[in-house]
Amino acid sequence: MADPQQALRTQLANIEKKTGLSIDALGAAISRSGTTKHGEIRTWLMDTYGLGFGDANTVIHMAKRPAEAPAADDALDAIYTGTKAHLRPVHDAVMAVVTGLGAFEIAPKKGYVSLRRKKQFAMVGPKSATRVELGLNLKADVSSARIVAQKPGGMCQFAASLTSPADVDAEIAAALAKAFEQAG
Repeated sequence: MADPQQALRTQLANIEKKTGLSIDALGAAISRSGTTKHGEIRTWLMDTYGLGFGDANTVIHMAKRPAEAPAADDALDAIYTGTKAHLRPVHDAVMAVVTGLGAFEIAPKKGYVSLRRKKQFAMVGPKSATRVELGLNLKADVSSARIVAQKPGGMCQFAASLTSPADVDAEIAAALAKAFEQAG
């Protein structure tokens, strides 16, 4: 499995070498440029510093990033709060299954977490105040009444609604294992 953090460190080092500026200095230059929209900033970075599309996007994201990104537990505390706090044990049951499968990356988002290997294999988060949604990326039909195919073009091909830790049973564990394996 490729190390995403090492890949990012390498990309940032290459950007700094190419431009002769640190990422912080590039962020300051963006602030002084007068551009505010993402696409405009990207174009400005590409024109001004000769960066490629992907490198310019990375600079923008790093410049807008807080000094220290929140830890996964902090992100989960923010996701499972208020009327959704009681759903955290469901999330923990899913994570207990995934943790037993091998190495993977957790990418916290605003309302869920993405679980990745070479690519995303699952996402888990509260869908409402009463249920957690487990999204799965699988290549073949699951043939399950509980794991339902989603419309094409979405983040995941299949989803399951989970309302209690007991819902994370052998069927869910098997589907998670298959998605994990297919992600690389």
